[in-house]
Amino acid sequence: MVQKFLFTIDSISTWIGKAASWLIIALMLLVCGEVFKRYALNAPTAWIFDASNMLYGSLFMLCGAYTLAQNGHVRGDFFYGSMRPRMQASFDLVLYILFFLPGIAALVYAGSDYAADSWRIREHSNVTADGPPVYHFKTIIPIAGALVLLQGLAEIVRCFVCLKTGEWPQRLKDVAEIDVVEEQLANSDYVDKDAVRDALARVQDIDEEARQRSVKDS
Repeated sequence: MVQKFLFTIDSISTWIGKAASWLIIALMLLVCGEVFKRYALNAPTAWIFDASNMLYGSLFMLCGAYTLAQNGHVRGDFFYGSMRPRMQASFDLVLYILFFLPGIAALVYAGSDYAADSWRIREHSNVTADGPPVYHFKTIIPIAGALVLLQGLAEIVRCFVCLKTGEWPQRLKDVAEIDVVEEQLANSDYVDKDAVRDALARVQDIDEEARQRSVKDS
């Protein structure tokens, strides 16, 4: 029952994150179109700067819950990886209660007022002349905060489960680079099974080394 609850929240965060990821395509087309207009037609568009900021900001905010669901946020603690699961859960639980919940709740509360005021005055950007409307973009702030808060509640439940059982509960698995490598090797007619197994083992070692290096660098 608890695992189903966790997977349900993970699936919501994953769906929203993957849907928001398409904004990168819109951002790419917007920038490419502006480059063509600016340098080929000598007809730059004033509001492109605001629009690109809004697209990137929306992408960044809406993918926050997905990143948390995949445990992908960077950790700055050097000793966390060597802790036992119960110690990790205790550490996480304290940080979630003391910092995460108040901070994200404040973001949702303040963001809601921020967005409401923007809608009330039909706010437009003042960064560029004749700036585009921004009230729809500011609505993303409380929505993204609520999604991160929902995923954070799931992470807190995970901490309690780990404290009780001594093991972290499963996460909703998503496709990773190593899965792509495995699929490509499996469909190859020129690589035998032993070579596939050795290649996947090397890929896993490289992936783990990169993850540990990113933690140390942070």
